[in-house]
Amino acid sequence: MPTPKKSTSGSKKPLAYGAVIVVAAGLLGFASYKATAPGTSSANTSTSPAAEVSADPQAGIYPELAKLTRRDADDKLAVGRADAPVVLIEYADFKCGYCGKFARDTEPELIKEYVEDGTLRIEWRNFPIFGEESENAARGAWAAGQQNRFWEFHAAAYAEGAKEKGFAKDRVKALAQEAGVKDLARFMKDLDGEAARAAVAKDQEQAYGIGATSTPSFLINGRPIAGAQPKEAFTQAIETAAEQAKTTAGAGATEDKAESSADSAK
Repeated sequence: MPTPKKSTSGSKKPLAYGAVIVVAAGLLGFASYKATAPGTSSANTSTSPAAEVSADPQAGIYPELAKLTRRDADDKLAVGRADAPVVLIEYADFKCGYCGKFARDTEPELIKEYVEDGTLRIEWRNFPIFGEESENAARGAWAAGQQNRFWEFHAAAYAEGAKEKGFAKDRVKALAQEAGVKDLARFMKDLDGEAARAAVAKDQEQAYGIGATSTPSFLINGRPIAGAQPKEAFTQAIETAAEQAKTTAGAGATEDKAESSADSAK
């Protein structure tokens, strides 16, 4: 069973969330590797315990991990309202077959059901772990995003049979053209630029920092989910998170009203 190649760029120091969080998030990486490493059968992806959502809405949620959401309205690698109550962070590699399965089979349905009604925001993080071609594709995705064609590039790179053709630079350029990137000269310049390398490295460091070791890995409002799980695992986590966000917002509004009434009574 091949072991994913970690990028040599930058250090792999865990982020400063505290030992308990890093260890807990490390379980995500272990389960994700078991579920998505090359040679693993797809049947295994439906049984990973990391995808189970407890009846307790707070179980398995790490507030420190929830803080990793960017909620930047100008983020070119995100879809959905910046103020959506639920944010799914996706750490993925374009050479990962299970990432492609999620992108083709599950993500479009989540977008239709939850992004379009304002419940969900999806934030992409480039997590290239399979060597140079993974890095090329990651930087290409970022460069396409600079011309507002990230999701089109994402669809082209994850199309059936795309990864088998590889992600050499000429192939990445062809994908950009397929995705409708208009200025290909700028695209190629951005692809090899320092800004693209820095952006990919930042995402990669974040993934390694929370203990992810394979792709795809996800966080839903601070709840780790490992691997290309069945759609039901995501819908359950999203709906649980949405309900919890509604409860939290309602409690906050009640508290504000009580404080306001108290101030008026003075």
